[in-house]
Amino acid sequence: MALKLFNTMGRKLEEFKPLTEGYCGFYGCGPTVYNYAHIGNLRAYVFLDILDRTLCYLGYKKKHVMNITDIGHLTGDADDGEDKMVKQAKERKQSVLEIADFYTKAFFNDIDRLNIKRPDIVCRATEHVQEMIDLIKQIEANGHTYMAGGNLYYDVTTYPDYGKLANLNLDELKAGAGKRDIVVVDENKRNPYDFVLWFTKSKFEDQALTWDSPWGRGYPGWHIECSAMSMKYLGRHFDIHTGGIDHIPIHHTNEIAQSEGAFSEEDKKQGPWVNYWLHNEFLVIQKDKASAGDSGEETDKMSKSTGNFLTLQVLIDKGYDPLDYRYFLLGAHYRSQAKFSWNSMDSAKNSRKALVKRAAAVFNQSNGKDVADESLSAKAKDYLSKFQSAIENDLATPQALAVMQSCIKDTELKAEETVTLIKKMDSVLGLNLEKSCEEYNKSASGSGASVQSSDDHKDDPQAAEIEDLLKQRAEAKKAKDFAKADEIRNKITSLGITIIDTPAGTTWKRN
Repeated sequence: MALKLFNTMGRKLEEFKPLTEGYCGFYGCGPTVYNYAHIGNLRAYVFLDILDRTLCYLGYKKKHVMNITDIGHLTGDADDGEDKMVKQAKERKQSVLEIADFYTKAFFNDIDRLNIKRPDIVCRATEHVQEMIDLIKQIEANGHTYMAGGNLYYDVTTYPDYGKLANLNLDELKAGAGKRDIVVVDENKRNPYDFVLWFTKSKFEDQALTWDSPWGRGYPGWHIECSAMSMKYLGRHFDIHTGGIDHIPIHHTNEIAQSEGAFSEEDKKQGPWVNYWLHNEFLVIQKDKASAGDSGEETDKMSKSTGNFLTLQVLIDKGYDPLDYRYFLLGAHYRSQAKFSWNSMDSAKNSRKALVKRAAAVFNQSNGKDVADESLSAKAKDYLSKFQSAIENDLATPQALAVMQSCIKDTELKAEETVTLIKKMDSVLGLNLEKSCEEYNKSASGSGASVQSSDDHKDDPQAAEIEDLLKQRAEAKKAKDFAKADEIRNKITSLGITIIDTPAGTTWKRN
């Protein structure tokens, strides 16, 4: 078995062969910190986390680098629109750096709540402007730039492979063929797809953050940030670059052009800037029939610019655990659209709750003990093999999650074996099951409710309902509301259930 990843460069599944055996350097585009991350943004970081965890599971040493864009970013990827950072600063009557610091902290709070591992290196754009200037100098020395209107542009026609990631045809671009709806009309540009490396003539008065440079006092273009910072920490060539599919046609396309545009002849001999490009699909909002309207569109892209977005805190305020959302995302492959609805969140919440209950019973039965890998039975090892096959198949989390659910339900496995499998599999899936099980068992024990395995009643269609009623009854007794406790008991017995109260807790059986 070997890890296979879908490479956007070439549009095919490829076996992962790192530049250095046993080591992976990868870079993921981080947030522009001018607003809260919406749950669509956060999908990208759960995907990145799965990649990080999978590499560790498979025994790779790795360096995961992510940027924080705190200089500012225009509304459009193509150098158009209003500066998002400046806009927020004016509205909140704060400095740009205060805005950036506030939303950076908010972002990492969301990351932590989703049990996403922090990257090995987090780099802020404002702290790497000199690296950007140095890289631009190399691009300029290689003949890829021109000055116009006070700004330094990258001339895409000087780079023959421009657009290879997005399957854009440079000859057509030169001839003016094709649609131009993804680029902005700029009279200073020689070609519509050219982009700014350094601004000295901002369209905004009193630009908040500026630096001295060989081209005048100004600030860097957005695309140059990722190239400069990734090269600083990963070198001139590295293994994997990730991002959302919306980065493909402009941001990542321009990153490749400017990065390889800075190459020396020796750099070119060593291969491309990045070997594997991985992109996650959008999270879309599933509409109901009424909101679909005459257009018939059943889904809507989540977007800050349109105000059509939900934050993680909104989900929490509605009673969902952040891990419910993570569970929901694991149910869709990262390259397929994830269709969000409140019904789908309810389903994820209930499914995760059932998973925790089953796993908690196994932890309870084994007293949290696991076993060494060499002591696992053939059946347990088969589960691990199936799990690894799933994650090695382009990070197929739906299949990996299904394998974990199956092994937890398998009563033929020893409890200690199942605990071992849970810990190993959850090191990739990141549902924090061990801690969730501890909390569940502690809560169930404290309320006097049964902590018996729901596997004991796995074939009973009313098991979840009955155990929930038992918990309500225990809480009523604890509150000395005996009338309510008797009422719940009668409801349970009317379902054909015998309740067995013992000093150790409450169990039940079907008559």
